[in-house]
Order: sequence, then structure tokens, then C-alpha cells
Amino acid sequence: VGLLYRQGYFTQTIDSNGQQISSYFKTSFSELPIKPAVDTKGDRIMIEVDMPGRTVHLRAWHACAGHIDMYLLDSNLSENNEEDRQITFQLYGGDITMRIQQEIVLGIGGVRLLRKLGLQPTAWHINEGHAAFQILERCRELVETGMEFCAALELVASGTVFTTHTPVPAGHDMFDEKLMSSYFGRYSEQLHLGFRDFMLLGESPLHSSSFNMTALALRGSRFHNGVSRIHGGVASVMESYVWPQIPTEENPMTYVTNGVHAHTFLAREWVNLFDMRFREWRNKLLDENYWQCIDEIPDHRFWSLRQELKAQMLEDVYRRTVRRYRRNGCNEALIRRVTQYIDKPDADMLVLGFARRFATYKRATLIFSDPQRLARILNDSERPVVLIFAGKAHPKDKPGQELIRLIHEYAHRPEFIGKIILLEDYNMAMARRLVTGVDVWINTPQYPLEASGTSGQKAAINGVLNLSVLDGWWGEGYNGKNGWGITPHGENVPPDLRDREEASDLLDILEEEIIPIFYNRAAQGFSKYWVKLSKTSMKTCIPAFNSARMVMDYVRKMYAPARTQYARLMVNKAQPAIDLSNWKKKVRAHWYQVRMWREDQACTTINNGESLPIRVKAYLNGLTPEDVAVECLVGSNDDGHFVIKECHHLKHESADGSDHVFSLQLQPGSPGLNYYKLRMYPYNRLQSHHLETGLMIWL
Repeated sequence: VGLLYRQGYFTQTIDSNGQQISSYFKTSFSELPIKPAVDTKGDRIMIEVDMPGRTVHLRAWHACAGHIDMYLLDSNLSENNEEDRQITFQLYGGDITMRIQQEIVLGIGGVRLLRKLGLQPTAWHINEGHAAFQILERCRELVETGMEFCAALELVASGTVFTTHTPVPAGHDMFDEKLMSSYFGRYSEQLHLGFRDFMLLGESPLHSSSFNMTALALRGSRFHNGVSRIHGGVASVMESYVWPQIPTEENPMTYVTNGVHAHTFLAREWVNLFDMRFREWRNKLLDENYWQCIDEIPDHRFWSLRQELKAQMLEDVYRRTVRRYRRNGCNEALIRRVTQYIDKPDADMLVLGFARRFATYKRATLIFSDPQRLARILNDSERPVVLIFAGKAHPKDKPGQELIRLIHEYAHRPEFIGKIILLEDYNMAMARRLVTGVDVWINTPQYPLEASGTSGQKAAINGVLNLSVLDGWWGEGYNGKNGWGITPHGENVPPDLRDREEASDLLDILEEEIIPIFYNRAAQGFSKYWVKLSKTSMKTCIPAFNSARMVMDYVRKMYAPARTQYARLMVNKAQPAIDLSNWKKKVRAHWYQVRMWREDQACTTINNGESLPIRVKAYLNGLTPEDVAVECLVGSNDDGHFVIKECHHLKHESADGSDHVFSLQLQPGSPGLNYYKLRMYPYNRLQSHHLETGLMIWL
């Protein structure tokens, strides 16, 4: 479910001064592969959502992407005033008020749309916090049937998956209290919530007076993930305020690494070759062993196909470059100088590519940190190198647009002209050319801000070698034999020093490894070791980073558990959800006085084969032993960081008045020096995650 914009992604042109010009064009819906959405009776679907003092009318459109149904909402109706018709007019348009209106349409309107379609999903997936108002709408439906809000939230959350896609603040919408009061004052009454309690659903520590959509999405879901292993760890720290007493490495935030659609982004030439040599490849996308078959492709055939793709890419780059410079009124002499190395598609040269959104944290200009050294590398007449840039900056992102201007400026310096090419209007068609045609894909984000970086995956499955900071997906994909990794110099290093060090590492790898390997030609006229690296890139990345693997991960880790948990809490008129809600209220009311202490004298040494007796007492302040879990964690203490190796549960032994005794005969699984810790947390078998209350005490 999404919004249907009259003006979607902008068209980018770059003028003769390097300034980005963003142009929007209206989309004619009659030219799109969409049709009006209809309900079970065949009637066209119309939706209504409330805004302050008025009702906004929405119509729904239906698109099919393969066997996937997509429904899009449109506010451009004569029944609406001109302001409301603008809600779905322009992507990236409007102010914060427009933003909350769009998210009401998407979240609340999206739920009402699905209901009119007769759909009753048992698992809901929220991508980023923008659609999180759907949680409130689903709760409102349940409250309307007589369910208390907290129980409704438990039931809704049990069937909800939330994916956060970026650690960058711009990806996490926040609305101030005045705006929320205007748009949700009456709505909170429908939830039977006081407005202060309503605002707590979106509370976050750094913005306590604002409503954080990510916070709402986290509190209204029980299955949460980032989009790579590194990003999952970053998100677990960023969002730890939801589970304040839980170690970040154990809280309910996990990860599902992004993947790309192989059938879309594999070059047609690779598809044809695979069809001819590996007929079952489409059904083997998840089989890592199967993709060893790449080695069966003769090296000379592999190299020639890569060169063919590069030639096609260079032809496209040449056409685009000439068109841009002629439109800007540049003379033919300048055009010849700019295109002198790309006007021959069969030219034997190393081509580097950098193409993505221009945002400051992606550090597009990092490679220019030492321009003299870069010029020397690019201008080696025996080993020519060309560097191609492409990408758009958000229309409101002035620092991002300044990066484009700087690259344009570098591209026209005498020492770089012709060796640095800046393309305009980066889109999917251009992306397909670049990710299949360049030799090396460069990515230099500021660690750990690159959540995933899927453009590098698209390149890798086509045999392009990645040269990237070990962030996002490349932190998992890099194995030392399928490209090059730039080790981040740490978040605590001053930014200027970190940039200089990582830029130096980048140029070192280019100068000392990439260029020598590429130009180390065998008698056959190509680099056999380069082919080996390129084949390894395909063998490792095709099965690990395609969207089929990603979807199966979501099914196994998110959708199936969410569906099961929702069904579990839904039985008997949702009585388990009511019970779980009441239990959490009881725990929150009593936990602040719960405490634990050793009943015995701690022993520091045991002989091999012996057990270590552990006895603790706990004051539960009205909770029962069944309401808590007491654990002994055994592990190592590496550089002051406790690493869990084993987890043992202490059994309830006896009660001594209001105190309870828990005990364990601990037998460590490994000899030598072991460390152990004791802890207690609320436990209920109805929970989706055993630590979801966010409460824990340590001894």
C-alpha cells in the first residue's frame, strides 16, 4: 500500500556551473499500468480519513507487479479542497504539515482500504515509521468492539513487523505536540486514551516533547529489524530506549539483510549465458553450492562478456555526456576533451563507478581528499583509469547538491578533464548500465551510517568488484577474495582524521592492488586473477544477496512468527492478549521495588567435573515466581566486554515469607577461566520475545 503521486521522482539536470536543477512532470495515470481498485462487489473503492475540521476523500488504484498486488491512494478529487488535493501531488513536496497528512492517508487510509478490499491480514509489515499510524487505526477498530486499548495494542503488535531502513535522523519523522493535538486530539478519544498517554506512544528520550513515528512503530510491533547485520546492531543501540534495561545485543531488534532482484539487475547477457549453460539457475538462487558453476565459464568467455558490457555502458555514458554538454551550450572542443577517453567503447581501460544518492554521509568526494595523488593515479598513460559519478541530491538537501557542484568542478580541472565524468538524471535505466558495465564499484559511506547499500549488490552479481567501506551489506559480503574492503577507523576518531585515513586507504588499494591486478595481462590479453576475483564476486553474492533469499528470511524470521503469535493471542475472543496486557500492567506496577541478592557465599574455584552451587534470594514485591526468570550467564570477559557462551535457568526452590529462593547447580560447559553473571527479568510464555518488557535487574 502506498500513495500515487502526480509528480513522482524528479528529473535532474546539471547546468554548466554544476548546479542541480530539479524538474517535476505530471504523470498521466492513463499511461500507467494501473486501474481503479474495486471492492468485493465490483464497486470502485473510495476511502475517507478525518483531518482537522474536514474529511478528506481518497480513491484507490490497483497495480500488479508480477503476482504482487499494489494499492495506491490518491487525494486529487473534486470533493476535496485544493489543499487536500495536494497531499498526493508531489513526492518530497510540502512542509511538516503536509507530511503528517500524507502519513495519515498512508497509515489510517491504508488500513481502511484493505478492509474495503475484504482483506484481513494476519501479518502486517511497516517499512520505516512513515506508515506507523496504521497501528493506531487497527487499535481503534478493536477498541470500537469493546476491547481496552492496552489489550488492543498487544494484539495488534503481535502481528506487526517493523523494518527501520536508516540510522540517519532524516528518516525518522517527528511531529510536535501542537500538530499532534490538532490532528489526533479527537482520534485519541476514540482510542479511550488521554492525550498525554497518547503522546507517550511516540515518546523518545532525545525528543520528549515530539511524537516520534519510529517509536510508535517499535511500540506497536513485536518483530523489528534493520537491513544488514551492522545496521541491526546500530538500530539496537539507537532504539534501546524502548527496552531500557536490556543489553543492546540482546534486545528484540534483529536484522534481515537486503537483497536485489536478480532477474531485474542481472545483465541480459549474463541471463542468456546462464540459460545456455545452467538451465536450472532460476530455481537455485538460494543454493550457495550450486553457484560454484560460475567456475565452469571459460575465463576468456567471462572476460569478453564483461568487456562487452563495459562497451555498452561507455556508449551510453558518451551519449548522455554529449547531450548534457550540448544542451548547456558548451563548444565542441570542450566536449571532445571531456569525452576523449569514453568515445571509444572498445578502449582497454579500468573504469570505476560511484552512483547513488548524494547525501553528505555517503562521502562522494572522499576520493578527492588527496587530489594530486588521485591525478597521478588516473593519468598513468600505461594504465589509464576513468572515474564515473552519478546520483541525485534531495531537492531540499543543499549540502548534497554542493557535492555535485564540487565533483563538476573537479571534472573540469586540467588534470582531471576526461578522467572524471559526472552524469545527470540517475535512474534505473542508467543504474542497470553502470552496475553491469564498470569494473569497480566504489562506496565510501561514513561508518556506521550505511544501512545496506544495495547498489553494490547489483554490481557484485554482475561480476563487478566492490571497493567499499566495510559497512552495510559489504560487512557481510566481503570475504577477502571477492573485492576490497576499507576498514572503518572508528566512530571515536575525529571526523577529519577519519576521512583522511580512509581516503588514504582507498587510494592505497587502488594504486597498489586494483590497478596492478587489472593490468597484469596474461598471454591471452586479460588478467586471469581479475577474472578469478570477479567470478568469486558472483559466486558469493548471487545466492547471498538476492531478493528471494531476503524474502525467505522475512518469512522465517518475521512473517511466520508474527502470524503464529497473532493467532495465539487471538483465540477465545483475544483473551490471551487481554491476559498479557494485564500481566504487563502488573509487572510495571511492581518492578520498581523488585531486588535480588546472593543467599550463599560465592565460590571462585571448582575442579573439573564438579558443579558450582548458586543460591539467590529475590524480593518480588507482589509478583510470583512464575512471573520472573532468573538466569546465570556464563561467558568470557574479552577486553572488559562480557561475551555470553551459556545460559542456565535457576529453579524456584522455596519461599521465605515475601522472599523467594532460586538455585542452580552450575556445571560450565568448558574448562578454564569462566565468568558468570546473574540476572532476573519478567517472563510470560505469551510474549513474542522473552525480553520485550525492557525490564531486567542484575546481581
